[in-house]
Amino acid sequence: MSKKDREGMSKRQEFREKRRRAEQRNRLIWIGLIVVGAVLVAFFLIYPQIKPVAAIQPAATETRLNVNRNSAGDPNAPVKLVEFSDYQCPYCKQYWQNTEPQIIETYVNTGKVYYTDRSAGNFISDNANKANGGNDTESQDSAMAALCAADQNKYWQMHDALFTNVLGEVDGISFTPRRLQAIAQSIGLDMNAYNSCFDSHKYLSQVNQDLKDADAAGMQGTPFFVISYIPKGQTQPVTTTLDGAQPFSVFQQTLDQALKAAGAQ
Repeated sequence: MSKKDREGMSKRQEFREKRRRAEQRNRLIWIGLIVVGAVLVAFFLIYPQIKPVAAIQPAATETRLNVNRNSAGDPNAPVKLVEFSDYQCPYCKQYWQNTEPQIIETYVNTGKVYYTDRSAGNFISDNANKANGGNDTESQDSAMAALCAADQNKYWQMHDALFTNVLGEVDGISFTPRRLQAIAQSIGLDMNAYNSCFDSHKYLSQVNQDLKDADAAGMQGTPFFVISYIPKGQTQPVTTTLDGAQPFSVFQQTLDQALKAAGAQ
């Protein structure tokens, strides 16, 4: 073999060796990328299940008489008041803090008004989703949690606990499934029954229907109220609506007018 042939063979061997090393290096890089990707996927799947939830504050529950799931008061009361609300809505919390207790004390516990609390579906979350392209379901999830609590005759305790523990509007941490569990546990629910109810989406269709009914009644925002009564001497009910976290005086005027028209005042 000539010197030229030996030099050519040496160069080919050197080239093959460089290519082998490059291929090995690329394989190691790809393996590293796959491992890192797998770790990241595992982290994003597992971390939401293990990260600590925000502390749960104990809730004081307003005394409501003649409770039946998400309703309170005398079902034969001359005036019916239906609230469409969202636990993520700051104005709903404002109403719950400042006005609802006075309505309960003055009208519901005295047998004048039958009060029903309904959700507004995924209203607040959907509005945020449209703005930021997200997929938040905290509004409907908290509403379903309250209805699951109603199965254990603790709707209103959950209602009060949810408003007590909301941290912000569509914040991604107030009403995650795990934090809803913690809130449910704080009011003494049977957690096996609660988890079965919530995980099965038992009340999702009811929550969706709440939103449809609220829209049909003319809701533009939450909280939204529908007041109905049958005027004295008539047979067909009359309805009126109120929007927003109005002060008690506004509700008082509207409810007193309804009671007077129904012949109950």
